[in-house]
Amino acid sequence: MNLEQVRDAYASVTGLYIELFGTIQQVHADDLAFIGRHLSIQPGEVLDAGCGPGHITDHLRSLGINAMGIDIVPEFIAHAKAAHPTGEYQLGSMKRLDVESHTIAGILAWFSLIHLPPQELDGVLAEFRRVMTPAGTLVVGFFDGAEASRFDHKVVTAYRWPVDEFSERLMQAGFTEVERLHRPGDGTHRPYAAIAAVMRQERAEPTGTRTCR
Repeated sequence: MNLEQVRDAYASVTGLYIELFGTIQQVHADDLAFIGRHLSIQPGEVLDAGCGPGHITDHLRSLGINAMGIDIVPEFIAHAKAAHPTGEYQLGSMKRLDVESHTIAGILAWFSLIHLPPQELDGVLAEFRRVMTPAGTLVVGFFDGAEASRFDHKVVTAYRWPVDEFSERLMQAGFTEVERLHRPGDGTHRPYAAIAAVMRQERAEPTGTRTCR
Protein backbone atom coordinates (compact mmCIF):
# COMPACT_ATOMS: atom_id res chain seq x y z
CA MET A 1 0.00 0.00 0.00
CA ASN A 2 1.49 3.34 -1.04
CA LEU A 3 0.35 6.93 -0.59
CA GLU A 4 -0.80 7.21 -4.19
CA GLN A 5 -3.21 4.31 -3.66
CA VAL A 6 -4.52 5.89 -0.46
CA ARG A 7 -4.91 9.26 -2.21
CA ASP A 8 -6.79 7.75 -5.14
CA ALA A 9 -9.06 5.67 -2.89
CA TYR A 10 -10.14 8.72 -0.88
CA ALA A 11 -10.47 10.86 -4.01
CA SER A 12 -13.01 8.36 -5.34
CA VAL A 13 -15.29 8.73 -2.29
CA THR A 14 -14.66 12.36 -1.30
CA GLY A 15 -18.28 13.46 -1.46
CA LEU A 16 -19.58 10.55 0.62
CA TYR A 17 -16.75 10.88 3.15
CA ILE A 18 -17.45 14.59 3.65
CA GLU A 19 -21.17 13.87 4.06
CA LEU A 20 -20.53 11.22 6.72
CA PHE A 21 -17.54 12.66 8.56
CA GLY A 22 -16.81 16.17 7.34
CA THR A 23 -18.37 18.39 10.00
CA ILE A 24 -17.31 19.04 13.55
CA GLN A 25 -20.71 17.89 14.82
CA GLN A 26 -19.78 14.38 13.70
CA VAL A 27 -16.74 14.27 16.00
CA HIS A 28 -17.35 12.99 19.54
CA ALA A 29 -17.27 15.76 22.13
CA ASP A 30 -14.82 13.80 24.30
CA ASP A 31 -12.44 13.53 21.35
CA LEU A 32 -12.61 17.27 20.71
CA ALA A 33 -11.95 17.95 24.38
CA PHE A 34 -8.95 15.59 24.35
CA ILE A 35 -7.52 17.21 21.23
CA GLY A 36 -8.07 20.75 22.46
CA ARG A 37 -6.70 20.03 25.91
CA HIS A 38 -3.32 18.98 24.54
CA LEU A 39 -2.91 21.22 21.52
CA SER A 40 -3.86 24.54 23.08
CA ILE A 41 -1.37 24.40 25.96
CA GLN A 42 1.47 26.30 24.29
CA PRO A 43 1.85 29.03 21.67
CA GLY A 44 3.03 28.26 18.16
CA GLU A 45 1.79 26.61 14.99
CA VAL A 46 -0.09 23.31 15.05
CA LEU A 47 -0.13 21.01 12.04
CA ASP A 48 -3.22 18.92 11.33
CA ALA A 49 -1.47 16.13 9.41
CA GLY A 50 -4.00 14.36 7.22
CA CYS A 51 -6.67 17.01 7.78
CA GLY A 52 -9.23 15.56 5.35
CA PRO A 53 -12.12 18.00 4.88
CA GLY A 54 -10.48 20.46 7.30
CA HIS A 55 -13.21 20.54 9.95
CA ILE A 56 -10.95 19.72 12.89
CA THR A 57 -8.34 22.22 11.68
CA ASP A 58 -11.09 24.84 11.67
CA HIS A 59 -12.17 23.78 15.16
CA LEU A 60 -8.62 24.23 16.43
CA ARG A 61 -8.57 27.72 14.94
CA SER A 62 -11.85 28.49 16.71
CA LEU A 63 -10.00 27.75 19.97
CA GLY A 64 -7.40 30.37 19.12
CA ILE A 65 -4.83 27.83 17.90
CA ASN A 66 -2.70 28.74 14.90
CA ALA A 67 -3.55 25.56 12.98
CA MET A 68 -2.70 24.56 9.42
CA GLY A 69 -4.04 21.50 7.62
CA ILE A 70 -2.23 19.30 5.13
CA ASP A 71 -3.52 16.32 3.16
CA ILE A 72 -2.50 14.29 0.12
CA VAL A 73 -6.01 14.34 -1.39
CA PRO A 74 -6.55 17.40 -3.64
CA GLU A 75 -10.33 17.12 -3.34
CA PHE A 76 -10.15 17.37 0.45
CA ILE A 77 -7.91 20.44 0.28
CA ALA A 78 -10.23 22.11 -2.23
CA HIS A 79 -13.22 21.46 0.03
CA ALA A 80 -11.38 22.67 3.14
CA LYS A 81 -10.41 25.93 1.46
CA ALA A 82 -13.97 26.52 0.26
CA ALA A 83 -15.67 25.53 3.53
CA HIS A 84 -13.18 27.28 5.81
CA PRO A 85 -11.79 30.20 3.77
CA THR A 86 -9.99 31.84 6.69
CA GLY A 87 -7.87 28.75 7.32
CA GLU A 88 -4.64 27.56 5.75
CA TYR A 89 -4.68 24.24 3.91
CA GLN A 90 -1.98 22.71 1.73
CA LEU A 91 -1.34 19.58 -0.28
CA GLY A 92 1.40 17.62 1.38
CA SER A 93 2.67 14.24 2.55
CA MET A 94 3.35 13.25 6.14
CA LYS A 95 6.40 11.35 4.91
CA ARG A 96 8.08 14.53 3.66
CA LEU A 97 6.66 17.60 5.38
CA ASP A 98 7.36 20.90 3.64
CA VAL A 99 8.17 22.48 7.00
CA GLU A 100 11.41 23.71 8.50
CA SER A 101 12.89 21.71 11.35
CA HIS A 102 11.88 22.55 14.94
CA THR A 103 9.14 25.04 13.98
CA ILE A 104 5.89 23.21 14.83
CA ALA A 105 4.53 23.34 18.39
CA GLY A 106 2.01 20.54 17.96
CA ILE A 107 0.83 17.90 15.50
CA LEU A 108 -2.57 16.27 15.23
CA ALA A 109 -2.66 12.95 13.37
CA TRP A 110 -6.30 12.02 13.87
CA PHE A 111 -6.79 8.64 12.16
CA SER A 112 -4.38 9.77 9.45
CA LEU A 113 -1.71 7.15 10.29
CA ILE A 114 -4.08 4.19 9.98
CA HIS A 115 -3.13 3.36 6.39
CA LEU A 116 0.59 3.16 7.12
CA PRO A 117 1.98 -0.38 7.22
CA PRO A 118 3.69 -0.97 10.59
CA GLN A 119 7.15 -0.87 9.02
CA GLU A 120 6.51 2.70 7.77
CA LEU A 121 5.23 4.17 11.03
CA ASP A 122 8.64 4.89 12.56
CA GLY A 123 9.73 6.95 9.55
CA VAL A 124 6.68 9.21 9.79
CA LEU A 125 7.11 9.62 13.55
CA ALA A 126 10.74 10.60 12.92
CA GLU A 127 9.55 13.21 10.42
CA PHE A 128 7.09 14.56 13.00
CA ARG A 129 9.91 14.80 15.52
CA ARG A 130 12.11 16.63 13.00
CA VAL A 131 9.65 19.49 12.54
CA MET A 132 8.54 19.85 16.16
CA THR A 133 9.85 22.35 18.67
CA PRO A 134 11.35 21.12 21.95
CA ALA A 135 8.58 19.80 24.23
CA GLY A 136 6.14 19.86 21.29
CA THR A 137 2.92 17.86 21.59
CA LEU A 138 1.67 15.06 19.35
CA VAL A 139 -1.94 13.82 19.43
CA VAL A 140 -2.71 10.61 17.55
CA GLY A 141 -6.01 8.81 17.01
CA PHE A 142 -6.07 5.21 15.72
CA PHE A 143 -8.05 1.98 15.71
CA ASP A 144 -7.47 -0.32 18.67
CA GLY A 145 -6.89 -4.05 18.39
CA ALA A 146 -5.38 -7.04 20.15
CA GLU A 147 -2.41 -7.02 17.76
CA ALA A 148 -0.95 -4.84 15.04
CA SER A 149 -2.81 -6.11 12.00
CA ARG A 150 -4.42 -4.99 8.77
CA PHE A 151 -8.15 -4.98 8.12
CA ASP A 152 -10.53 -4.06 5.31
CA HIS A 153 -11.34 -0.42 5.95
CA LYS A 154 -14.32 0.85 3.92
CA VAL A 155 -12.05 3.12 1.85
CA VAL A 156 -8.71 1.33 1.65
CA THR A 157 -6.68 -1.16 3.71
CA ALA A 158 -5.95 0.09 7.22
CA TYR A 159 -4.15 -1.12 10.34
CA ARG A 160 -5.14 -1.43 13.99
CA TRP A 161 -2.77 -1.25 16.96
CA PRO A 162 -2.78 -2.34 20.61
CA VAL A 163 -2.60 0.87 22.60
CA ASP A 164 0.42 -0.18 24.65
CA GLU A 165 2.34 -1.19 21.52
CA PHE A 166 1.56 2.10 19.81
CA SER A 167 2.70 3.96 22.92
CA GLU A 168 5.93 1.97 22.84
CA ARG A 169 6.52 2.96 19.21
CA LEU A 170 6.02 6.58 20.20
CA MET A 171 8.55 6.19 23.00
CA GLN A 172 11.09 4.65 20.62
CA ALA A 173 10.57 7.64 18.32
CA GLY A 174 11.37 10.08 21.13
CA PHE A 175 7.91 10.86 22.54
CA THR A 176 6.55 10.34 26.05
CA GLU A 177 2.87 9.55 26.56
CA VAL A 178 1.04 11.94 28.86
CA GLU A 179 -2.58 10.81 28.43
CA ARG A 180 -4.63 8.26 26.55
CA LEU A 181 -8.27 7.90 25.65
CA HIS A 182 -10.00 4.64 24.77
CA ARG A 183 -13.42 4.02 23.31
CA PRO A 184 -14.70 0.44 22.94
CA GLY A 185 -16.59 -0.70 19.88
CA ASP A 186 -20.35 -0.36 20.00
CA GLY A 187 -21.54 -2.51 17.13
CA THR A 188 -21.45 0.45 14.75
CA HIS A 189 -17.98 1.81 15.35
CA ARG A 190 -14.71 -0.06 15.77
CA PRO A 191 -12.84 0.35 19.07
CA TYR A 192 -10.35 3.16 18.90
CA ALA A 193 -7.85 5.01 21.05
CA ALA A 194 -5.98 8.27 21.21
CA ILE A 195 -2.63 9.13 22.75
CA ALA A 196 -1.20 12.53 23.62
CA ALA A 197 2.58 12.58 23.87
CA VAL A 198 5.31 15.18 24.22
CA MET A 199 8.76 15.23 22.71
CA ARG A 200 11.35 13.80 25.04
CA GLN A 201 14.44 15.91 25.37
CA GLU A 202 17.58 13.86 24.97
CA ARG A 203 20.20 14.54 27.60
CA ALA A 204 23.53 15.72 26.28
CA GLU A 205 26.36 13.30 26.88
CA PRO A 206 28.95 14.65 29.34
CA THR A 207 32.12 15.80 27.63
CA GLY A 208 34.31 14.82 30.54
CA THR A 209 34.56 14.59 34.29
CA ARG A 210 36.59 16.48 36.82
CA THR A 211 37.73 14.98 40.09
CA CYS A 212 38.38 17.25 43.06
CA ARG A 213 40.72 16.12 45.79
